[in-house]
Amino acid sequence: MPAITLDSLLSLEKYSKERQAWKDKLIPHKRARTVHVGDHVTLIFEDELTIRYQIQEMLRIEKTFEEAGIRDELDAYNPLVPDGHNFKATMMIEYGDPEERALALRKLIGVEDRVWVRADGFDKVFAIADEDLDRENAEKTSAVHFLRFELTPAMIAALKSGAALAVGVDHANYRFELPEVAPETQAALVKDLQ
Repeated sequence: MPAITLDSLLSLEKYSKERQAWKDKLIPHKRARTVHVGDHVTLIFEDELTIRYQIQEMLRIEKTFEEAGIRDELDAYNPLVPDGHNFKATMMIEYGDPEERALALRKLIGVEDRVWVRADGFDKVFAIADEDLDRENAEKTSAVHFLRFELTPAMIAALKSGAALAVGVDHANYRFELPEVAPETQAALVKDLQ
């Protein structure tokens, strides 16, 4: 899968004019790529469009127009685009109450390494988490993690042929299995695979 390049991005002015159209396109696109794994874990499976939008938004918010700053954003976000043999996801641990969230994050240390996907008929593929930097310490984990799920050619072929995709978490303090993602989610994610 090609990386997002500097010359493929919109200028701040052009993006500002087109921003609402981008949002209108992205909302249903992202909805199809979102999986709720129980009540408190959400995975947003990233792709070129979701990451391109994130880069454009960061450049807009930070008013970055110099090439060095733009390249920094590209270097930070391009690794989150799937490369044809994996899924990449942003994982959010969500609790509405701040005290409950703080307690949960202390109990969920290591949860990011216990998230998995599974093509029907194959073993679970556990996430490779936070390759850019460590997002947990001895006291707690972070509420946001970046995950990569590496798939074998056989798994990819099975998913492209319609094998169900399951998602789950196997952590001592948080267990949940979704035996099959929604058909529109499966269709969206299969497009990431070569």
